[in-house]
Amino acid sequence: MLFLGLDIGTGGTRAVVIDDGGKVVGAATAEHEPFDSPEIGWAEQDPNDWWRAAQIAIREVCSRVDSADIAAVGLSGQMHGAVVLDEQDRSIRPAIIWCDQRTEKQCVEITEKIGRERLISIAGNPAVSGFTLPKLLWQRENEPENWSQVRSVLLPKDYIRFRLSGDKASDVADSSGTLLFDIAKRNWSAELISEFEIDEDLFPRVFESTEITGVVSVEAAELTGLKAGTPIVAGAGDNAAGAVGLGIVKPGMMSATIGTSGVVFAASDKPRFDPQGRIHTLCHAVPNTWHNTGVTQAAGLSLKWFRDTFAVDASYDDITALAENVPASSDGAVWLPYLMGERTPHLDANARAALVGLTASHTKGHAVRAVMEGVAFSLKDAIEIFREIGVSSTNIRLGGGGATSRLWRQIQADVYGETVEIATADEGAAFGAAILAGVGAGAWDSVPGACDATITVADRTEPIVDNSAILDKNYKIYQRLYDALKVATNI
Repeated sequence: MLFLGLDIGTGGTRAVVIDDGGKVVGAATAEHEPFDSPEIGWAEQDPNDWWRAAQIAIREVCSRVDSADIAAVGLSGQMHGAVVLDEQDRSIRPAIIWCDQRTEKQCVEITEKIGRERLISIAGNPAVSGFTLPKLLWQRENEPENWSQVRSVLLPKDYIRFRLSGDKASDVADSSGTLLFDIAKRNWSAELISEFEIDEDLFPRVFESTEITGVVSVEAAELTGLKAGTPIVAGAGDNAAGAVGLGIVKPGMMSATIGTSGVVFAASDKPRFDPQGRIHTLCHAVPNTWHNTGVTQAAGLSLKWFRDTFAVDASYDDITALAENVPASSDGAVWLPYLMGERTPHLDANARAALVGLTASHTKGHAVRAVMEGVAFSLKDAIEIFREIGVSSTNIRLGGGGATSRLWRQIQADVYGETVEIATADEGAAFGAAILAGVGAGAWDSVPGACDATITVADRTEPIVDNSAILDKNYKIYQRLYDALKVATNI
């Protein structure tokens, strides 16, 4: 049996096919059009472009395997987006995606209406500008004509589900990132939906991540190369699916992933809330399991921005090579990675990035290393909060593009002061979605069992004690810079 995982990311759609031993037998990626930013801090994408990319990626992997052998499809994708459909199931406007920062006003209104503590006790999270509820309130307030046409609200991957099967459905992990979900009950919150006067019929039925929600339609089969009738499981948002792909499915396990954004993820046997709302509490893709998540908005994006701005003709290998011989702490240069505002720990859409502490002796290599260290500092912020609420680990599994860099792995080990490791096959959320598909198809009896059978550790990196000591000093400077910069930019 084969299983297809599909991840609808920000930059592209990734399709991965695995066998029942967890071996990747086919993979393909189709890029999306860059997200549109009509105003500063806005981020929108056309859902139809996701569907175009999904068709391309699926067709490519289906050309390499016999699609009749694909026993199930699992879905993952960027979280928190708002796809709004009209009565004819057409997209009314571009989807407002996860990194959009326009809803600061709505977040204040949500907090004032419900109360911060009550909101966290139900939804597991404070009102964050990237989440779905404030996006819907913004549309209702600013685009009343469009809002009057809305008949369905879907998350990004669930729009692709709809195009594949005709079914409107979601999963508990992705839906718990909307701010309209009861985290403990693992279902939509009737209280929050009623309080904000939103029609509950706009939202799809939710399933556990390994449950089957429908099958591939005849029309979608013709467009993708999949076999009509192939089961589709609920899947999960990219954070939870990515954690499954790394094997982070049991309490005591933690991961740090550097993609466009950066995510620290820890599994838990019960909802663990941070009263200050600095980290997120969401449902995991594993039944009766939850997770805590800390997010930095511009992790890999920080290095991409630096390369695209100051080293346009260079590859990532080129610029990280410049940083290889720069000492730990970058001779005092410190990067604050707040290019898109920030979520953990500051929850500040207006936070701004900065490269601080430069002297005439600093080089481009110093700046590159400072960026890499600053991203690790931002992830350490989340790890420290996890420890405060009783969530810890003996080692941290790394994922995303940042895990492919030997230098960035060493920097992370040194900054966290813990052993870090990478899995043999890191295909991210698409791999996790394929595992969920396999469990749904009955290849494995549970998600932890599937991960035990398919995921092995490829390499471990130990922290260098002297590096950890000097980086800890820089981390303390880093922690003070947010408040100083906030004062400076508000003058």
